[in-house]
Amino acid sequence: MLGNALIGLREGLEASLVVAILVAFLVRTGRRAELPRVWLGVTVSVAVSVGVTLGLTLTRQALTFEAQEALGGSLSIIAVGFVTWMIFWMRSHGRTLSAELEGRLDAAIAMGPWAVVLMAALAVGREGLETAVFFFAAAQAAGETTGPLVGFLSGIAVAVLLAYLLYRGALRIDLGRFFTVTGFLLIFVAAGILAYGVHDLQEAAILPGLNTLAFDVSTAVPADSWYGTLLKGIFNFSPRTTVLEAVVWSVYVVVVLALFLRPARRSTSTTI
Repeated sequence: MLGNALIGLREGLEASLVVAILVAFLVRTGRRAELPRVWLGVTVSVAVSVGVTLGLTLTRQALTFEAQEALGGSLSIIAVGFVTWMIFWMRSHGRTLSAELEGRLDAAIAMGPWAVVLMAALAVGREGLETAVFFFAAAQAAGETTGPLVGFLSGIAVAVLLAYLLYRGALRIDLGRFFTVTGFLLIFVAAGILAYGVHDLQEAAILPGLNTLAFDVSTAVPADSWYGTLLKGIFNFSPRTTVLEAVVWSVYVVVVLALFLRPARRSTSTTI
């Protein structure tokens, strides 16, 4: 649940900041007439993201066990690729995000009403599709019925509230530090999703080593205990971890964390 809340908070705030930047630009330049088109584009992107999530869920339910595991494992790996790219993209482009979005919106307005709708839909849709895939993978890894959804929606709600307060000037946050801290935590969440994806592919007999365990601490850390549930919900920790899962988790964390902790050449602050 907490891992999904972090996903919802991070992705939700990125999408909400994009909307806030677009709205603030139109208000500041006296072009409020374009606001309905921006909101239409945002609505379209949200609807598509929800549709993708439902489509993935229904598709998985119609498959055999092996096919379900293959789909879940593949999407988990894709989701990790998305979130890794997102972490580093925000780190390098956060400083110029506002100027880039304003320039693209200005050009869209000059092209016509539908260009504004399309620009807004694409600007928000990227985060939406990333969120849909990553949430689906995280929910499958958590293995719960309502916990991941509750955590995810809670994170989204907090993100929307923060973005609104930032837009209204009622709250000031060092966004560079925020994205750095959440990026650091998401690396471990993503590593757990990646390991779970590998396990799914082992269950589907696509990867070997399903019964070759690196460790088994299920006695010390029962899966149904409060601390087992907490570790599972945040980091997708499995008390029975295969060698391949452990290797993939360790390599991902070491490599990505080393790259992430390198001194950034540009600031990640974003202003609205």
